[in-house]
Amino acid sequence: MTAGRLGLGLALLVTAAALAGCGQSAKSRTPDVSQLPLVQGATVVTQVRECDKGANAFCAIELVVADRRYKTSDDLLLSEHHQLLSHGWSGAGGDTGNERAADSPGHKLRLTYATATGDLQGVELGQIKRPGKIWIALSHTLLDQVPALSMMLEVGNS
Repeated sequence: MTAGRLGLGLALLVTAAALAGCGQSAKSRTPDVSQLPLVQGATVVTQVRECDKGANAFCAIELVVADRRYKTSDDLLLSEHHQLLSHGWSGAGGDTGNERAADSPGHKLRLTYATATGDLQGVELGQIKRPGKIWIALSHTLLDQVPALSMMLEVGNS
């Protein structure tokens, strides 16, 4: 085997190993929805895994949570805020005026959340983007008058 072929073979092997590692890092940086302390009785209507395959690959879980026991989405939002605080999460500012955020103990997870109406306003104004499955589910909760929240769960900065 010539030196040129050996070098090419080695380069291909290194490239393949690097590409194989990319998928692993994104997978290990995907949060688990079961770690999210939802208010008792709330149900996950739908969820979507969204990934950024950049240099710091990570995935987020976007979800719609509903609970008919609440009178309004604002009531559900406030209860979820208290639920997070009671589990040691710290409150933080959201990306838009309609959003709230919270960091888990040790900053292992970050949650951004808003009422269905607030999130859809952000989408309409171009402040945020949501997958079609999410904004359709949010729209359905509004039409059905079901109190609902839009949430995005990400791996934190720990």
